[in-house]
Amino acid sequence: MTTTPAVSVIIPMFNAAKYVGQCLESILAQTFTDFEVIIVDDCSTDSSCAIVESYASKFGGRLALLQLDRNTGSGAVPRNTGLKFAHGEYIFFADADDLLTLTALEELHTLAKNFDAEVVYCEKYYVARGNLSEVFIHSEQHGGSFVDRPTLESDDLSKRVEKILQHDFWVTPWCKLVRRALLVDNEIFFPPCKISEDDIWTYELVFSAKKFLRVPNIVYVWRQNEDSMFRRNRSSQREIKFWVNPLVIGLKYFDEFMSRIEFFRVNPQYRLAILDHFANGRCLAQLSKVAAQVEPLELYETIRDGFKEILGDHDVLVAYLCTLVHEQRKNLSTDE
Repeated sequence: MTTTPAVSVIIPMFNAAKYVGQCLESILAQTFTDFEVIIVDDCSTDSSCAIVESYASKFGGRLALLQLDRNTGSGAVPRNTGLKFAHGEYIFFADADDLLTLTALEELHTLAKNFDAEVVYCEKYYVARGNLSEVFIHSEQHGGSFVDRPTLESDDLSKRVEKILQHDFWVTPWCKLVRRALLVDNEIFFPPCKISEDDIWTYELVFSAKKFLRVPNIVYVWRQNEDSMFRRNRSSQREIKFWVNPLVIGLKYFDEFMSRIEFFRVNPQYRLAILDHFANGRCLAQLSKVAAQVEPLELYETIRDGFKEILGDHDVLVAYLCTLVHEQRKNLSTDE
């Protein structure tokens, strides 16, 4: 392996003992070997770390295990931490319970070099439900259009914004190979949200990369894990905080990023459209569902108490607005 590896594979991990070994085996089997693997453990309480350490000798110095001091509850901080320690020219984020196909890194690296691409974006992937002995189900992103050959996106940001609004980009990190310099030079990091940090990170790539390559290659196997954060059962109060979190933290983070880009400074209509798209995607839709199940006072107090430290003197305003969401939903139901 060269001093600077071609690819750094960064894997956030939390209680992945059941699957992380299979993930590492799929990386060991790669036809492309000029890579390093950085696993960032988010305070696992099972044997995940011991399993990773048992693979150290097999990787011959290409595997590093980092451990956070406290549990962060999302992949954002582990991924950002891994990026700080990465040396590769390109970054690939994987999840600890997923798999790479045999030629995944070779295909992605070859495409990046052939097109001098800063981002190689795979539109399609495999889904595994249950045990890996079951048949893989081929899946694609929700909505949008697809390419049948490697295609560079237009460098016209207005067209890229329109594609985001049309759901033309699958936002998960593991479908993209990204040049590390693009991330570092543009300060593209995952905001510390509980959910939807992937959306903001992906949109920032779309707005920053001069050469964004869309490809039809299928190189990743996503395991639908019923234990994931998104699928956990939560109380009404925790569910409210879960979906308000990206609205409070993510929107501010994202708007500040767009304020550094000339296109959005002179085209506020596109800036507003993107912010509205993000907020009304999953966040407000899910929040409205929870709001229909609780009393307005409970919604108000949960948001006020849960986000007072972040919002300061403005906490009452946000709670009030969310209460209006609750009332609006009730009015719409009555009208219907």
